[in-house]
Order: sequence, then C-alpha cells, then structure tokens
Amino acid sequence: MAACGLDFGTSNTTLGLVTGRAPALVPLEGRHLTIPSAIFFPPGQAAFVGRAAMTEYVEGTPGRLMRSLKSVLGSSLLEETTPVGRERIKFRDVIGRYLAAVKARAETESRRSLDTVVHGRPVHFVDGDPEGDARAEGALREIANSIGFRHVSFQFEPIAAALDYEQQVRAEEIALIADIGGGTSDFSIVRLSPERHAKTERADDILANDGVRIGGTDFDRRLSLGTVMPLLGLGSPMNRGDINVPNAYFHDLATWSSINRLYNARTLREIEEVRRDARRPELIDRLHTVVEAERGHSLAMEVEGAKIATSDAGRGSIDLDWVERGLSADIDRSGLVTHTDELARRIAERIGRCLAQAGLTADRIDALFLTGGSTGLPHVRAALTATVPNARIVDGDTFGSVGTGLTIEAARRAA
Repeated sequence: MAACGLDFGTSNTTLGLVTGRAPALVPLEGRHLTIPSAIFFPPGQAAFVGRAAMTEYVEGTPGRLMRSLKSVLGSSLLEETTPVGRERIKFRDVIGRYLAAVKARAETESRRSLDTVVHGRPVHFVDGDPEGDARAEGALREIANSIGFRHVSFQFEPIAAALDYEQQVRAEEIALIADIGGGTSDFSIVRLSPERHAKTERADDILANDGVRIGGTDFDRRLSLGTVMPLLGLGSPMNRGDINVPNAYFHDLATWSSINRLYNARTLREIEEVRRDARRPELIDRLHTVVEAERGHSLAMEVEGAKIATSDAGRGSIDLDWVERGLSADIDRSGLVTHTDELARRIAERIGRCLAQAGLTADRIDALFLTGGSTGLPHVRAALTATVPNARIVDGDTFGSVGTGLTIEAARRAA
C-alpha cells in the first residue's frame, strides 16, 4: 500500500508518489504527467478519459463529453443526474468514474496499490458559504473513499505549491503563493526556509490563506460571451416589444459545466420557437446548429485555444466554419483584456485581503511564486505582480507544482 498526492483540477489532473526520497508525478496518459479532467461516454462502451475523451468527441463519435468536472463541487449540480446513453447518473458518480480511472492508471504505472491520498483543494470551493465549502470537501472525501482510498486528507492547493517551491529556497523568506487555476484563484502567504522544509507541522508558518472562485474557465466564458455568442444571437432583438433573444442558452453554452444541459429535445423546440419571433432568425439558426449537433464543447475548445493563442502571440482566431461557411471570430490582446480585465482585477484584489490577514505590507513579501495555467495571461500576471512590486517573481511548474507539493505532504503524513 502507498500514499499519493492528488491534484484534481478543473482543467487538468496530476497524481504523484515519492520514489526513494524524491516526489515525482506519475505519467497518466502516455508520457504525459497531466491528464485533462474530461470523460467521454460512448453508447454501449467503456468511458474514455483525458485527451482520449476529447479526441473521441472532436472526431464525432456519438456520446456525451463532460469537462470541468470539479466545478460542480459545492453546487446543487453535484446531486443532479445527467443522461449517459440509456441511463442517468449523478455528477458525483461521473467524478468518481473519472478519478477511479486516474487511480487505476497510476497504480498500473507505479505497480503499487494506493490506499492513502492527500487531496488538493481550493481555499474556497464556494465563495462566502462555509457550509457549502464543507459539503464540497465532504463530497470529495466520499468519492475518494468510494474508489478505494481508505485514508483521505486534504491540503490547500497554494500551500502545496509552497511546499514544491520551498525545495529551491536557500534562506528564510516570506513568499506569496499565487495558484491561478481553471476554476479558482488561491493565495497563501507562507514563511519558508530549508530548515522549516524538514518540519512536519507547519501551521505557524502559514500566515494567510484566501481565494476566490475565478479561474481560467471564467476567462473562457467571458471571451465566449463577448466574441462568439453575439454571432449566434446573443443580444439580438425579438420582433415583439423592446426585448432581446433570451440569454440563458448562451450563458449555458459558454459555461463548461452547463453545456450538457442544452442537449435535449425540449431545448431545441424552444430555440425553434425563439427563431420564429426573432428579428434576425439567421443568427438563431446558428445557435440551433450548435445545439442540435451537440457541439457546444467544440465551441468551448475553440474559445480556449484562441485565448491561449492570443496570450502567447497577441492574436487568435475562433474558426466557426463548421457552424456556417466562412464564419469566424478574431480576437487580439486588447480584446481579451476588454472582455476579461474585471476578472483579473478581482483576482488581484484578493492579494490585498491576504496581506491584511497576515498583518503585512506589500514590501514584506520577498517572493511571488506563480503557478496555474492562467498565470500565463499577460494582464493577469501584470495585475498580480503590481500588488507586490518589490517581490522576486518565481515561475513554478504551471501544471505540476501543486501535485508535487501534495506528494511531499502525502509522504510526510504517511511517515
């Protein structure tokens, strides 16, 4: 039996073990140390997970894709059911099937049976709702028990990232850890040193913890609503009265965890009724095409890809030729900022709260350690670094720092 650290993320998942004395992430999909948090249910077959799940969906295999699974924790969706082939299963069982597949792959790869896990968790699953937060952690514990983990404990994700960073620290310092992931942004202020790294009890070194339920998928959503959904009818007028086309369809279509809600005959009938009364029915035809073909996730992937391209190269294009020949949405960095700058500002504001909680001024922070995919967005990075202008900027492993830190914690707790 062995202990592991499991970072079940909104976008990607990692699992690590200590081999010898060093923590190491286990390859979960070929040579990849990360596996997308996605599962695809084809009719009458075993489910696919990770990149394979997304490939099956993109290639047009009939079935149901689910991604951004973690985002339902702490929401009423967790106990709702969703159609999968001829059955309906709860979202908590979908998460269980995905994590069971991850656990099985890690056991096969490492040739070890895993019965103990330190699960990563955001500082807040749910903003401003301690009871909802406790329910989310409790549900994740129950799911872990159901797939064979006998011993389950938790560590805050930014604290785990701090444990990874501390491996390279050579003298005592105060670090601000910023983990900007797919679903949440989490911060910790921690006192670190080589001597402290050897301690098992670190409560006194944690000076502050805070977070907000904003992450990369929220940037995707804002970008989609601002650039793509108007091409499908969002904000367009109806013929009768001073009203627009109902916006609920577009918000669901722009939200990873809500896309599957649209895939039913009743929604298609409603869209057809809207089209009859819409002043621009050709736009609603596009919406109908996306929903009828169950290609909402394709749309979301295109938006996510354009966001990354714009972040890296300053410009991106969302190809919608499959919706209507010649249709596309182009964005540049200024457009990305226009649609998402409020999110970047709200994320950075949490650092001020974290400093206040620690009783520190910004100039007391020696290092700002950045991890999580959304730290790659230039305006997010700029907003974060501006809050502690004198701190040394350290880039962690974008998708691996939290998992590595959880593995370090798992080894300590199992000792």
